[in-house]
Amino acid sequence: MATVLGMEQAPATTPSAATVTRPRSVERLVQGRATSDGAGVKLTRVLTQDLQRRLDPFLMLDAFGSDSRDDYIGGFPDHPHRGFETITYMLEGRMRHRDSAGNEGLLVPGGVQWMTAGRGVIHSEMPEQEDGRMEGFQLWLNLPARDKLCAPWYRDIGSAEIPEWHGDGVIARVIAGQTHGVRALVQREATQPLYLDLHLAAGARFEQPLPAAHNAFVYVYRGDLQLGGQAVRPPCMAILANEAGSDGIVLQAGAAGARAILVAGRPLREPIAQHGPFVMNSSAEIFQAVEDFRAGRLA
Repeated sequence: MATVLGMEQAPATTPSAATVTRPRSVERLVQGRATSDGAGVKLTRVLTQDLQRRLDPFLMLDAFGSDSRDDYIGGFPDHPHRGFETITYMLEGRMRHRDSAGNEGLLVPGGVQWMTAGRGVIHSEMPEQEDGRMEGFQLWLNLPARDKLCAPWYRDIGSAEIPEWHGDGVIARVIAGQTHGVRALVQREATQPLYLDLHLAAGARFEQPLPAAHNAFVYVYRGDLQLGGQAVRPPCMAILANEAGSDGIVLQAGAAGARAILVAGRPLREPIAQHGPFVMNSSAEIFQAVEDFRAGRLA
């Protein structure tokens, strides 16, 4: 399932000519919802279950960030997953991953952990710090029906391994997909995900080609952006309109600069059935997932 490129750092490139002639507009702005998960970890749920069909193939986006140990110290003890992938991107802090497939890794600032739950895995994500700031994102990416019961897969990607594109006042960290000829280490054929962490200096402009049929959103977590004449500020997600004839997105930072994640992908257009940590295509498959978990068949 995974197409993993070489381990070497992709070279930075010089700014390219304008590539987007018909940029998308903002369909709507969505405010993140404060909640908690795991053992009381406080977070902002940005992509909620009611947006799953609109933002197919993406199922959930959580943003977490706090300087208070009480907001994160409980972590996420052992819990199961089946039928999708998790992509965890850490901005600050340290988090230890362990799972029932025998994988273990330490997520540190700037790093990514990509886990394919497939037919099932039980894992934990626990802080490895007693104080200081913990900040990052977890994105859930759906699997096509044919792959939902595939073997679990896991990879740590260190900060130094994440390719970057450097433009005029812009750094794009390429977590999935590609931008301006720079490709991420992990690619997915079915969903073709694009996941960029964008750092824009004051007034900087960034253009990204996107197929018109791909669903896409931008989440601003520092500063502010202008997107199709619409100001976007944290903690806010801009859902991009799927406009016939559009060929991409154009972002421009405000006077204070901006940091944002841009996420896009090809929709699967398959039924979505979710019960907590299980995402399948039917209620019958969900019942089976619950039974398998109770019977210890996910371990």
